[in-house]
Amino acid sequence: MESRRRFFQAAAGAAIVSRSVLGANDRVQMAIIGTGGRGNQDYAGFSRHTDQVFLAACDVAADRLDAFVTSHGKMDTYTDYRRILDRKDIDAVLITTPDHQHAPILIAALQAGKDAYIEKPISNAIEPARRMVDAVHKSDRVVQVGLQQRSWPHFQECARLIQDGYIGTVRQSVMYYGNYMRVPELDLPTAVPDGLDWEAWQGPAPRKPYAPSRQRTWRAYYDYGGGMITDWGVHLVDVEHWYMKADAKGPIKTTAASNYLSASQPDREQTPDAFSIAWQYDNYIATFTNTSPPAVDGLTGTGNYFYGDKGVLLVNRSGYRVFPTAGRGMGGGRGRGAAGGQPGQPPQNVPPPSPLIEARRGEGGTDATPLHARNFLDCVKSRQKPICDIDIGFHSSIPCVIALMAIRQGRPFTWDGQTAKPA
Repeated sequence: MESRRRFFQAAAGAAIVSRSVLGANDRVQMAIIGTGGRGNQDYAGFSRHTDQVFLAACDVAADRLDAFVTSHGKMDTYTDYRRILDRKDIDAVLITTPDHQHAPILIAALQAGKDAYIEKPISNAIEPARRMVDAVHKSDRVVQVGLQQRSWPHFQECARLIQDGYIGTVRQSVMYYGNYMRVPELDLPTAVPDGLDWEAWQGPAPRKPYAPSRQRTWRAYYDYGGGMITDWGVHLVDVEHWYMKADAKGPIKTTAASNYLSASQPDREQTPDAFSIAWQYDNYIATFTNTSPPAVDGLTGTGNYFYGDKGVLLVNRSGYRVFPTAGRGMGGGRGRGAAGGQPGQPPQNVPPPSPLIEARRGEGGTDATPLHARNFLDCVKSRQKPICDIDIGFHSSIPCVIALMAIRQGRPFTWDGQTAKPA
């Protein structure tokens, strides 16, 4: 009896795998779980490709679900994501819910035999993130994390420049992104709006009375997101890890300073609106603050700065620029404006940067989501590892999650690869 049970279980597993072994011309049949702002943006990115089709959409807020279907066309709708996972005709799911819901939905999707494209950060807490990694490792599913800058040509070009030594040895990375999350005054509980399943919306988070800001500005709450730190910070840390070949690393030590500045009675359950974070790695240091440096020749000043002993490279979604180190005579960067002074010669056997802004606009545009979606769809068919797998997403998320802990508890933390502990 036991042998027969194992046989049928193996046969069922084989059937799940076969659904996702698609031909080059087959359409990947998908469903979206979470139809808010980022869900609409990701859907638009996937819609650029003709070898996919969305059969279903899910959201616990009826108004958002109705608006999504009205904008994007008829598809089956659900308020319970488990009903989507029950469907045998769904190959892959696009998970764009608030961060705290990522872990249970992804793990359930993997158990149902679905591939998944999941938004970043992979979670707003360490233990759920670890469970997600373990679940992916135990499965044979393709999981792409939505750190789409990995698929952007000019970010890829800059990775080669850094790793080929174009600006020399890099010992310091500095990240800036201006704060767009103003901390509101305390928001009093109100009645749950019609059409919203507040219990399901909270999912694994602590139970709290409904307040409008909890739903509308959920990113700023520790319970559901992590403010600017886990929203934009994960993108910036991901580029830092990528360029510094630290995709499998974590910070040895994390420290942070912060304050609430924009509200006289701020909601302390939300992340502060002013912060400065420092991470110590084994061979470099990194910092992140939510200020906006001035633009440089039309290139925004926010983004990733890499300080080498031969130059400084700034890269962001507008392009990139290389600055000379004082007294080095470093050659001007390519992109929107070259560095001043007499151009020098790049290192031997390292190609100079291309004129990025003009040359790359047509390939990546102002959003690399279509390119990232393309990589995911290709991997669903080929069963290859995507450009930003769950391990990369985990290591890019963890420094930001530890920074939240440092801010909330007012003390530094160490990381041993498994656990964050007070320093």
